[in-house]
Amino acid sequence: MAAEEIDTLVVGGGQAGLAMSEHLTNCGVPHLVLERHRIAERWRSERWDSLVANGPAWHDRFPGMEFSETDPEAFAPKEGVADYLVAYAEKIAAPIRCGVEVKSVKKSTGKPGFRVETSDGVIEAHNVVAATGPFQRPVIPKVVPETVGVTQLHSTAYRNPERLPEGAVLVVGSGSSGAQIADELLGAGRRVYLSVGPHERPPRRYRGLDYCWWLGVLGKWDVITPEPHMAHVTISVSGAHGGHTVDFRAFASRGMTLLGMTQSFEDGVLRFAPDLADNLAQGDAYYLSMLDEADAYAVRNSLELPEEPSAREIAPDPECVTDPILALNLAEAGITSIIWATGFALDFSWLQVDAFDENGRPKHQRGVSAEPGIYFLGLPWLSRRGSSFIWGVWHDAKYLADQITIRRNYLAYHASAQCRAGDA
Repeated sequence: MAAEEIDTLVVGGGQAGLAMSEHLTNCGVPHLVLERHRIAERWRSERWDSLVANGPAWHDRFPGMEFSETDPEAFAPKEGVADYLVAYAEKIAAPIRCGVEVKSVKKSTGKPGFRVETSDGVIEAHNVVAATGPFQRPVIPKVVPETVGVTQLHSTAYRNPERLPEGAVLVVGSGSSGAQIADELLGAGRRVYLSVGPHERPPRRYRGLDYCWWLGVLGKWDVITPEPHMAHVTISVSGAHGGHTVDFRAFASRGMTLLGMTQSFEDGVLRFAPDLADNLAQGDAYYLSMLDEADAYAVRNSLELPEEPSAREIAPDPECVTDPILALNLAEAGITSIIWATGFALDFSWLQVDAFDENGRPKHQRGVSAEPGIYFLGLPWLSRRGSSFIWGVWHDAKYLADQITIRRNYLAYHASAQCRAGDA
């Protein structure tokens, strides 16, 4: 059976794959999008039930379509985000094929392009765009052995408090997922422990305007290269309950026990770093610096915005901060579940080309890889801070579509030049 041929193959049918498809269509590039499940599958089956987008609907969307059932200032529920992406695929008539898994991509033998092995046969493509996003392989640190008898799951497997065993819950990770899950569990009446690491804690709204707006006017979405120590710092922001500023001290005042970073486990006892106060202080410093920059911007641009002095009030440290718990016996604390909100690792094992460094990280410049014809899209900091967000990936996809078009034009000129030489 002859292999199917396509100019550009896009792997992944989420926000990155759809953005790529739109711009390839606009550039007249024949292409196909493959998705191993459904469009935006991770929003439906790998997120907890109550999750909403972390940015308001006016911001977390593609430029060409608004959310039809979510107020612009509200935060779309996860199913609403998935439905939005499905509707967008229909709007742009994306040539997407669902239920097809890409098993391997290798350079073709004896000719340009790539041989792509899929669950539905072989495809030969001149270009391949890896648009599988940043949330590929959930990471659970090997700290607590599975034999301990405590339920352990990654945040992608958490659904709601009712599906956890009775008892206290330890949540490890203070990014958006960890903070929101811990907050939900606390609201459901669970005894909750939260292991807090270094983080940035922005204001949800300040002086009447959302954090996303402030990042935009302050130019922070377009920061190109992060400081090396900041590339993987987690952000604690939430759209839950209509959107609110994450405040770990407020969690503690409601009965949550805060802990430092999780370090080790032995004989039923988890040990934590003595860094809780420092981590909270770091989050506070980022929070206050955002307020300072926002105030300065308002003055510089003569914006008449309501004053908000109460935003600068930081509550006193609770006892769990001033007298931190450094060791915790899980059984004595009644902890029956641990939720690891500890992020993801990239998994490009299917992409068997020379496009990675010695640590398996993609080698690229703004998504154009070191292997001609291979492109990456949807990764954090691909070109700027906003690259992994819906609107950010749209702009990155436009750049990649332009680069693919430029390369096609060069190759087309070379082919036509050879034909002219042969006719001479």
